[in-house]
Amino acid sequence: MAHRGDSDGEHAGRTVLVTGGAGGIGRATAELLAERGAAVAVTALTLDEARAVTDAIAAAGGRALPVAANVADAAAVAAAVERTVAEYGGLDTLVVSAGIQRYGTVADTDEATWDEVFAVNTKGAFLAARAAIPHLRRSTGGAIVVVSSVQGHATQTEVAAYTASKGALAALVRSIAVDEARYGVRANAVSPGSVDTPMLRHSAELFAGDGPDAVADLLGRWGASHPLGRIAQPREIAEVIAFLAGPRASFLTGADVPVEGGLLAAVGVSLPDEPREG
Repeated sequence: MAHRGDSDGEHAGRTVLVTGGAGGIGRATAELLAERGAAVAVTALTLDEARAVTDAIAAAGGRALPVAANVADAAAVAAAVERTVAEYGGLDTLVVSAGIQRYGTVADTDEATWDEVFAVNTKGAFLAARAAIPHLRRSTGGAIVVVSSVQGHATQTEVAAYTASKGALAALVRSIAVDEARYGVRANAVSPGSVDTPMLRHSAELFAGDGPDAVADLLGRWGASHPLGRIAQPREIAEVIAFLAGPRASFLTGADVPVEGGLLAAVGVSLPDEPREG
């Protein structure tokens, strides 16, 4: 973390719950919002994982609460929300960042894997929103931001369950936005491209092959597929999440914001490098 919590920041006085906050985009978001003045509750599968993040936030001068919760467990999610409200007196923002990746086509994905992916990525978002919304309705400027994926819009090969779960998130966010607008609660999604997270590095390890430089080489090739020529850093996605959760986005709801280095703008056809004659 870069600096101490900012009591005058745009999230000052607000309480945020971040699911899946142990690493990657979730951790970067929790740290950034704490820097900008929010009190942040961080959920992870284990309390030790959550504490690793909240201890870092506290060491930098922020306020943070560790909570253990499996986002696919309705009772655990409800308890995490209630723990946050009990600690901080309310809830203003929910950031849904918990997610898993599994590989396979429709033909070779078994039912258990399909259910696992949807339980975490899609049901987990539903359960968190359902538990949080009664409190967000009592907030001034309640906001939900869901971390989706560029693969909810366009897909690579062999990620049938993952891409379907992320596509469903966009529809869920639209539904929340329309239903909760009357209560002043906004809901938006971000759809990142490749981001330097533990999930992406694990994927690279599965496919990179042997050799100490194989993972870095594959990450470089994945980055080169983005028009900006690289993968993103988690903080870059967190900046967009912080904007969507804050007062500057007060008239933005139901959106799915691509943060993907130009992937969706590009067509996979290019001209030769050699200049044309004439």
